[in-house]
Amino acid sequence: MPLINSIVLMSDADNFSNQQPINPYYHQESVDINLAKKEHATIRELLVESGVQVITVPSPTDSQDGVYTANWGLVRGDKAVLSRLPNARKTEENYAEKALTNLGKTVIHIPDGLKFSGQGDALACGNLLFCGSGYRSDATAQRFAADTLGYELIQLQTIPQTDSDGKPIINSSTGWVDSYFYDIDLALAIIKAPDGDQKGLIAYCPEAFTKNSCELLESIDIVDKISVSIDEAKNGFATNLVSTGETVIMSANAPQLASDLRALGLRVLTPQITELAKGGGYIRCMTLTIS
Repeated sequence: MPLINSIVLMSDADNFSNQQPINPYYHQESVDINLAKKEHATIRELLVESGVQVITVPSPTDSQDGVYTANWGLVRGDKAVLSRLPNARKTEENYAEKALTNLGKTVIHIPDGLKFSGQGDALACGNLLFCGSGYRSDATAQRFAADTLGYELIQLQTIPQTDSDGKPIINSSTGWVDSYFYDIDLALAIIKAPDGDQKGLIAYCPEAFTKNSCELLESIDIVDKISVSIDEAKNGFATNLVSTGETVIMSANAPQLASDLRALGLRVLTPQITELAKGGGYIRCMTLTIS
């Protein structure tokens, strides 16, 4: 079975902060930037140890979330569909375009007026593209990206964050409806891609998705599925992982998923992440797949 995520793009944690709370995971306490840098370095080292080629660029100096390169775009072959991000991250768009152009990618912009969170909301699994819309990405933008890059779109919807009356909460910084699963990589992970007669493998949290989306996921017969609990998904960032198809680098706070993966013969590495999670991102968020 071919390896996945063989080449990724990472920045650094030098400019990371959590000043603007653009998702429900932001913590009020300040970030220990030195520990955040160490956590980021550990992730990079484990990726390299696992056979992943890591291309690095400096993080943009004027964005708190420039460490989360997964949101810069969606890449396939020599093409990259550029993201359109929340106001707090707008400066990353031009920066990402230059970085991807320097890597030899033809950068394509989505139509005006649409939101697109890049790989954070669009996970490739062979020729399938699992997308989550409604928060950081519009379904029309994801259709555009899938068609542009030649993917078969699997359009999904996660559940919103709600108040005591069950009404969706509007994020005060973005002005958008919010969710603990605002990007799909917080609710679903690609472990292996389908290869010929061999099925792929995904892990996902059923409670994080709408009923219709769960039914759609279960209907896909070319991938096997591992169920992830809402506790491990929401509190342990369980699915925000990077897999090569042989090695999985994932949260240290999702023991059941780690056990399930090891039972399938996968090598599982679990670095401890505290500071970088204060921005609502984890291991997958810090890596943009280039190949």
